Amino acid sequence: MTTQPRHVYRFGVGVTDGSAAMKDLLGGKGANLAEMAAAGLPVPPGFTIATTVCREVTERGGQLPEWLWPDIEAALAEVERTLDARFGDPARPLLVSVRSGAAVSMPGMMDTVLNLGINDAVADGLAKKSGNPRFAWDAYRRFLQMFGDVVMGAPREAFEHALDELKRARGAKSDQDLTEADLKEAVVRFKAIFQDKTGEPFPTEPKEQLRRAILAVFASWQSERAVKYREVQKIRGLIGTAVNVQAMVFGNMGDSSGTGVSFTRNPSTGQKELYGEYLVNAQGEDVVAGIRTPLHIDDLRTRMPAMYDKLVAVSAQLEKHFRNVQDIEFTVQEGKFFMLQTRHGKRTGAAAVKIAVDLVREGLVTEDEAVANLVEPGHIDQLLHPYFADELAYRKAGRVVGKGLNASPGAAVGRVVFSAADAEEWRARGEHVILARIETSPEDVAGMHAAEGVLTSRGGMTSHAAVVARGWGKPCVAGAGEIVIDYKARTLSRGKVVVKEGDWLSLNGTTGEVVLGQEPLREPEIGGDFRAFMQWADKARTLRVRTNADTPHDATVARRFGAEGLGLTRTEHMFFEESRILAVREMILASDQAGRRKALAKLLPMQRGDFAGIFRAMDGFPVTVRLLDPPLHEFLPHEPKQQQEVAKELGVSFEVLHARVEALREANPMLGHRGCRLGITHPEITEMQARALFEAACDVAKEGVKVLPELMVPLVGNVTELAHQTKIVRRVAEEVFADKGLRVKHHIGTMIETPRAALCADEIAGEAEFFSFGTNDLTQMTLGFSRDDIASFLPTYIEQGIVEDDPFQTLDQVGVGQLVKMAVAKGRAKRPDLHLGVCGEHGGDPRSIHFCAKVGLDYVSCSPYRVPVARLAAAQAAIKARGSVKEKAGES
Repeated sequence: MTTQPRHVYRFGVGVTDGSAAMKDLLGGKGANLAEMAAAGLPVPPGFTIATTVCREVTERGGQLPEWLWPDIEAALAEVERTLDARFGDPARPLLVSVRSGAAVSMPGMMDTVLNLGINDAVADGLAKKSGNPRFAWDAYRRFLQMFGDVVMGAPREAFEHALDELKRARGAKSDQDLTEADLKEAVVRFKAIFQDKTGEPFPTEPKEQLRRAILAVFASWQSERAVKYREVQKIRGLIGTAVNVQAMVFGNMGDSSGTGVSFTRNPSTGQKELYGEYLVNAQGEDVVAGIRTPLHIDDLRTRMPAMYDKLVAVSAQLEKHFRNVQDIEFTVQEGKFFMLQTRHGKRTGAAAVKIAVDLVREGLVTEDEAVANLVEPGHIDQLLHPYFADELAYRKAGRVVGKGLNASPGAAVGRVVFSAADAEEWRARGEHVILARIETSPEDVAGMHAAEGVLTSRGGMTSHAAVVARGWGKPCVAGAGEIVIDYKARTLSRGKVVVKEGDWLSLNGTTGEVVLGQEPLREPEIGGDFRAFMQWADKARTLRVRTNADTPHDATVARRFGAEGLGLTRTEHMFFEESRILAVREMILASDQAGRRKALAKLLPMQRGDFAGIFRAMDGFPVTVRLLDPPLHEFLPHEPKQQQEVAKELGVSFEVLHARVEALREANPMLGHRGCRLGITHPEITEMQARALFEAACDVAKEGVKVLPELMVPLVGNVTELAHQTKIVRRVAEEVFADKGLRVKHHIGTMIETPRAALCADEIAGEAEFFSFGTNDLTQMTLGFSRDDIASFLPTYIEQGIVEDDPFQTLDQVGVGQLVKMAVAKGRAKRPDLHLGVCGEHGGDPRSIHFCAKVGLDYVSCSPYRVPVARLAAAQAAIKARGSVKEKAGES
């Protein structure tokens, strides 16, 4: 007899089937509800339908499997026994919520239905049992609207319009001013809207309501907004959402009831203080939807002191249990406190680092736990972004057009647009934009992601705009109520000040200020908590982190960010400077080697000076210099007008220059006359660069600087190519050392960027002392994708699941990664002390860094501002490999 897999998991007092470790099966919300219930926290009972059923429903064309319903009825009966209530029974009414919950948090992206199980008879029974008829009919009208909108697709605006009309007719300023009779009238009107918009009457049978709601929540996994959110957030590999069915508790039963959202610490600053909002006599949707202006959580201390104390105690208990900051949803029903959800709180970069450091100092987590679980590489990236250079100046100048809530800190500058679609379109053509909305909804996520910052005139600190912007590290000013946003006119205004679409606007997400014009930005400063945290990361990691830099300034910046060497200096970037490009062009136009040597002699002191500056900046750390890589035609103009100007500067005819440009033209330059092929056909170029390098090394070494030069030959596919170039380099090195009377220890190696080089790595290792994987070109040649042209089809490939990510951002571990692993194994088999690194764009990508650590590379190299990100990713990879820290539970 085979055991059928389980699909429904209960949670509640004394009956809990799941735990926080089961988030892949139960979703984060369901797993955490089970965990809280098992810990004895006041969680209303319910059950979770597993994520595996979501996939099953999708495969069945949106139908529930026939074998599932008996399990649902059994779990529902358990809730009824626990509460001594019955679903659909007017005498002992039980209402439930039906909510989504994937393994990875997707706030607001999927659907929720509250107050399910109500009809006319149940509403009457609920009124009698509660002694509060107004509450019962308020719950009923809420359910009709939510069920009609979420489950049946009736436009939400139709219900809102009808409610607004009723309030106007009754002289009511808010929903709370409507009487029992008014709400009964709202129910009648909502039923009519339901019939009109859906073509069928409202289903009064509670189990039919439940069946339809469960299907709707499962279907929301494939909604446009949810799919887009997963795409933007690069959420991969999940099979679907779970569905959580939970007994309702009611925050709308009067002034002794309420509902709220609270973080156990401030998610913007990291301060140890409750941070959140709540509403009296309301349900949870009122808080997050911005329907009413919520109260600060501190107000709960005076209005309901016992409930505030309970919230403080529960917050401390949850932090200790989950070893992380928590984002809590709670409801107070007539003076009784209930927990509806907890999850790891999304936070800004600054808050993440402070929280990590504070939790270590408070003894709640270890240093390795803080590094592995509490700070993400993206948080570190946020900390390195600019802020406004002079806040006082724009205030004195009167450029502050309005102020809202400082929902997500940081500074953003852009041209204002008023729709998500426009934000995406403007961004695609290279514009920096600010997205201004009355309030955002999940449909706006793509535009929010495209924008530099987000401004809303409505909503609070836990509104959709605030939560999503904080999670992405985007500046956000929310609830700027003095600003009027007019979608039709495409303007925002305050009094006589009008900002039109396309006008420049600056947002200060730290202060909540909205500033007219294009405000100057300043580079961020790194604080003590950041330095302490990064020291813990450095202790944990084994993978070294170098930087890609071509100037002493960039090298210095990278050193400040913790770079442990220079993994790539692109010498061609030095040639493009205005003061030396003329000599490069003279070299290209020369008709013989003597002419080329004459031009190169002009470049020698310039190149030597560049290398000397970089060596000084990287005192004591290795510096890897790549020989000239791009084809020569890149240094020449291609437009006739520019060719005429350059010909005049060089003292040659236009015809001569034009003929040379045409002679250098290639059908496929990426595979053409570049890299080591240039050095082989023009050995004088290799000679000049090697001489500049070793002369600079000797000169700077005499100054007392510790110089560790590494010279790298690009685009090798054959060991003979490398041998040709290393012979020249070694000869020049000996000539320089003899001339300077000083020897400098150095290494000569190559880039592994052609598939053949990877396949023949053992042969190449006989000549090379180090490999640096040039994963940009290796990806192009392995996949046959042009990095410059992939954008035309990549979105389709990602959407259809052909590739998961842009392979030029995140390494293709199956294909390109296989070549890297092969080259590592072959190279080290030939030369055990072979030093290995990566210098492509992947050196700054966290997932690619994990791969690099796993296959045994010695270092990664990335741009200066990615160095701290790479340091953290390398530490997390090392901790994961050791298995010394459990992966974080508690997501939802």
